[in-house]
Amino acid sequence: MLRVAVPNKGSLSEAATDILTEAGYKQRRSTKDLALTDTANEVEFYYLRPRDIAVYVGEGTLDVGISGRDLVLDSHADAEVIVELGFGASTFRFAGPPGIADSVKDLSGKRVATSYAGVLKDHLAENGVEASVVRLDGAVESAVQLGVADVIADVVETGTTLRQAGLEVFGDPILRSEAVLIKRQGVETPPNGLDQLVRRLQGVLVARNYVMMDYDIRVEAVDAANEVAPGLESPTVSPLHREGWVAVRVMVPRAEAQRIMDQLWDIGARAILTTDIHACRI
Repeated sequence: MLRVAVPNKGSLSEAATDILTEAGYKQRRSTKDLALTDTANEVEFYYLRPRDIAVYVGEGTLDVGISGRDLVLDSHADAEVIVELGFGASTFRFAGPPGIADSVKDLSGKRVATSYAGVLKDHLAENGVEASVVRLDGAVESAVQLGVADVIADVVETGTTLRQAGLEVFGDPILRSEAVLIKRQGVETPPNGLDQLVRRLQGVLVARNYVMMDYDIRVEAVDAANEVAPGLESPTVSPLHREGWVAVRVMVPRAEAQRIMDQLWDIGARAILTTDIHACRI
């Protein structure tokens, strides 16, 4: 069976379970369950600490896993990304007291506190900066106030927590992260079931990001409509009983659906409808 690691807690856990459920896989009903076997799909799921998943996959103990890109890079595990999953987005940045630094180049000789020592050390080395890295497991934003560090490097969402601690973001982002599906690096022959898992996950991502749009339009306006909504390959065009009119069906990006509907209306499309896509294979 395909052995899959899933985050057991944290911001990635619920979203990872949701996407696997949408992809047709059985998932645990209780957070106390450490493993689950989906016999119908021949997959074994193991629920692990997000930070440990890349290590298990990199060592080959498990075949694939869902984790954050930041955690994968921080672990230095022998794992590689095979699918970007589109959730769990975060930005890893420097922050410190106002005026202490403008960029990573200003951190030479300073103490930098972080929960992502591997990512930070790599970034400092890439920029030729020698600084002291203070590794903490949590509450990094308190490190400056408590005198443990001069600046911090941490995941920043709204920045509210940083401002409450008297800190402000500076410099370019260190890393932009999101949830990813990973496998052991250098494995040429994929384990049984991996291709199916990838296809299913990609199908869910397409279904989440696209809608199906149907509309009626005069034949002479079809080319103009295709310019507005070309679809993934090309629209499906079917003749209507009303002479000179056709029905068109096409996939469009969900985020652009309203704008596309307006443009199609302007060139003569009518009876424009959108429907959700629940599953697909592209």
